[in-house]
Amino acid sequence: MSIKVENTENKNELKLTFTVEAEKFDEGMKKVYAKTAQYFNIPGFRKGKAPMALVEKTYGSQIFYEDTFNEIVPDIFEKELIANNIEAVSKPEIDIVQIEKGKDLIFTAVIQTKPEVKLGKYKGIELKKVEYNVTEKDIEHELGHMAERNSRLVSVEDKPAELKDIAVIDFEGFVDGVAFEGGKAEKHELELGSNSFIPGFEDQVVGMKIGEEKDVNVKFPEEYFSKDLAGKDATFKVKLHEIKRKEMPAIDDEFAKDVSEFETLKDLKNSIKEKLEEENKNKSKYELEENAIKAICDAVEVEIPSGMIETEIDNMLKDIDAKLSYQGMNLEQYLHLMGKKEEDIRKEYAEQAEKSVKSRLVLEAIIEAEKLEATEEDIVAKIKEMATNYGKEEDELLKNEQLRNYIKDSMKTEKAINFVVENAKIK
Repeated sequence: MSIKVENTENKNELKLTFTVEAEKFDEGMKKVYAKTAQYFNIPGFRKGKAPMALVEKTYGSQIFYEDTFNEIVPDIFEKELIANNIEAVSKPEIDIVQIEKGKDLIFTAVIQTKPEVKLGKYKGIELKKVEYNVTEKDIEHELGHMAERNSRLVSVEDKPAELKDIAVIDFEGFVDGVAFEGGKAEKHELELGSNSFIPGFEDQVVGMKIGEEKDVNVKFPEEYFSKDLAGKDATFKVKLHEIKRKEMPAIDDEFAKDVSEFETLKDLKNSIKEKLEEENKNKSKYELEENAIKAICDAVEVEIPSGMIETEIDNMLKDIDAKLSYQGMNLEQYLHLMGKKEEDIRKEYAEQAEKSVKSRLVLEAIIEAEKLEATEEDIVAKIKEMATNYGKEEDELLKNEQLRNYIKDSMKTEKAINFVVENAKIK
């Protein structure tokens, strides 16, 4: 086994030429034959029992070549990268030069490698202090949300529908006088002002009285998901059956007792203030760290290989797909609904992906420059905290090497960010 490493005309790119001994390739063919023998139908032999030589004579040796390549090359590729201290950041572009039984397997792989990062100033950078103060308005706003969550719906008999009311309606939609699919419902509960219907629909329901029937004229948005309806004028025949209105509780000491463990409204307000102050503290910390990362990234010199950006976009799309799965949808269905192709969304995320990769490379360079480490005590403490929070067995998590490495890398990254912020000049 030999490997030849050459630089290409592109920066951060290598061409690797692999030569695999004929014996190793032939041994791989035998393994592939053993796995696939059952699929060959040779007259006079039960499936899976025909000799390899007879299979080759019948179908040609080349029938095993692709599978043999896939059988032996991934392991060879990984081992040679490690042996030659090469950190690949892209999928290899493979070109097979020679593949034949009894001969050396020769193939090339073009890969992109991790780029060199030339750090700029990262100690003593100037940052503006980020601070958020809790106001009385903020506290009242939070109390309003609590009152909203504890409101009750009451039927309104003698007043027309208003914004924020729940209107119970029948409706049927028509375009050019023809009813369209999905445009009809009975006893549908619609919160007026929620903007959950076509623009203009809810505004025209406001003012209707119980039992009233009305034609509501609207226009579907140009970007509406149904191409048959996008941009079309429509008329909905609407009948109002019931109006429900939220009745808000009085915000007083009794309210505080009902919604919290506090006896007085004053104590509840103090608790809300403490919670908001903690949220503001975390928000300020996050924004300061984000500003610090941006500052050090602006000062760095690095050429990011396209493969790193593409891999980052791949990961971002996987995250989106995972989140969509909780809504009973996948990425393909979402793109179809939005009228987009995957290449469109990849372009949209390219800039964000590049920034993410750049910040990661810069922080890794700082970790190396400052020799920042996560101690075994730090890692164990974090794992114990996770075990407690998620109800897992400590021993099980402690034995998980993948988790340990993830925590180790995360903690080193956190230390790098803290190092930059702690050494910054904050005005």
